[in-house]
Amino acid sequence: MNTLSELNELTIGELVAKDYRKADVFKKYGIDFCCGGKISVQQVCQNKGIDFEKLKSALLAVEQVDNGIENYDKWELDFLADYIVNKHHNYVNESLPLLLEYCQKVARVHGEHNPENIKILVVLQELAAELNTHLLKEERILFPYIKELVKSKKEQTAPNTPHFGTVKNPINMMEIEHDSAGDLTKQIKTLSNDYTPPAHACNTYMVLYAKLEEFENDLHTHIHLENNILFPKAALLEAELLNN
Repeated sequence: MNTLSELNELTIGELVAKDYRKADVFKKYGIDFCCGGKISVQQVCQNKGIDFEKLKSALLAVEQVDNGIENYDKWELDFLADYIVNKHHNYVNESLPLLLEYCQKVARVHGEHNPENIKILVVLQELAAELNTHLLKEERILFPYIKELVKSKKEQTAPNTPHFGTVKNPINMMEIEHDSAGDLTKQIKTLSNDYTPPAHACNTYMVLYAKLEEFENDLHTHIHLENNILFPKAALLEAELLNN
């Protein structure tokens, strides 16, 4: 399949799965490539009023640049699952306590004149609670089963039947929770005026907004790796093993 046909036939998520450098292009155009990555480039252009030819040119241009980006699509699924935990789950676990601390301070000090920060705190607390539970479910239930599928293929054995029936069931739940997390980060982005602190902001205020933007960017990558690479490949692997 050549590049031009890929743009016509693959979804946004699939394009990013094949070449993660395209994520920066979609981000520049305000296109959601993780939770909203299951539609075509042409469809998102129609939905958002984006010039398809300009977007196509930008996507083709990144292929001419070799910047050493990892090709996650070629990784073994057990390795990818461990990578997601070690890089992205650990990032969430390390970042959320600090973000909550900063957010509580900014809401307390600046909440009277900038009440949006009180709302940001409420949304961030909801996001933290959701993610804490979400990550545990992935680490204790879904990812171990995906790694068992990889092991079964290597050893040419039948996988054990999990209590959840099929891998598609926890995947569906995780994707629903990804959508919820994505909605909450969008709320924070809107409330913070695209992470733009006011002129009178103190250092903590400025650091909070910078860290919130960093957190959103990491979450986009995190969700992309799961929704567009790990999950669909795990479902295909399970189907392959069960059909043998």
